[in-house]
Amino acid sequence: MAMTLTSLPTPLEPAPRWARALNLRADRLWIKRDDLTGLGGGDNKTRKLQISVQAALDAGATVLVTTGAPQSNHARLTAAAGARAGLEVVLVLEGEAPEADRGNLLLDRLFGAEVTWSGDRDLSLVQDETADALRERGGRPYVIPFGGSSPETAVAYRDAAREILTQIPSLDHVVVAVGSGGTMAGLVAELGPDRVLGVDCGAVPDALSTVSQMVRAMGEPDPCATLRMDTSLVGAGYGALTEEASEAMRQLARTEGLILDPTYTARAGAGLIKAVREGRISPEDTTVFLHSGGLPGLFGHSEL
Repeated sequence: MAMTLTSLPTPLEPAPRWARALNLRADRLWIKRDDLTGLGGGDNKTRKLQISVQAALDAGATVLVTTGAPQSNHARLTAAAGARAGLEVVLVLEGEAPEADRGNLLLDRLFGAEVTWSGDRDLSLVQDETADALRERGGRPYVIPFGGSSPETAVAYRDAAREILTQIPSLDHVVVAVGSGGTMAGLVAELGPDRVLGVDCGAVPDALSTVSQMVRAMGEPDPCATLRMDTSLVGAGYGALTEEASEAMRQLARTEGLILDPTYTARAGAGLIKAVREGRISPEDTTVFLHSGGLPGLFGHSEL
């Protein structure tokens, strides 16, 4: 039986006050609300998990295993998806356990996931060992890759791009955060590299190569030379709050009453602001900002 995790289509909403703050035409900036996908607090990961979890069920799995940072949105959504599908979930998270569970980690526990910490060891190695231990105990683990991204799950964002085009047939730019790469890859596969602006969040060592390889694996021409990727907003690293991200969070909160998370969507918002200031997005262009969720992670950042 098919498992439904997502509430689709997600809304496409105008953002006239944010547009005016950016000196764009008030009717040319839109927000794709993929923070409203429905499961476990909402997130872009849910579209990809729809594919992964169905594959796990079809394979007869009893437990989902995946990896992430301590405040991983993907880990939180995997925990929620496992709860809905009746599967156990083991999350292999980077580093050491914090003194207290906050943000996404609190929700991981609430959804019933077991958490294993990698310490200073390689995350993927600990994931493999965890899956082997589950098999030895009689479990049937299904391993979901970091961020839930693969050529198979990136198809979810090819479908999302088609969804956007039914809502706004003519557009010039879609601005999106780039973590594990699947969301941008799916958008590029459908819209082409010239209409998608990715903002690197520092989740992988080489975001440009990661997205390019995934697009090629989806059967599309190599987009590497033409991919639009802003790699300048990583700052001190993946988990660090940057000044530009803080500006974007305040700006969207105070113009549209919407919340960005400090790791992903705030960096994407900063990328949009920068592209407008540098003239790469003009006032007459029709621009869609993909809000990929992540709100619970906001409460895991004490520096805020």
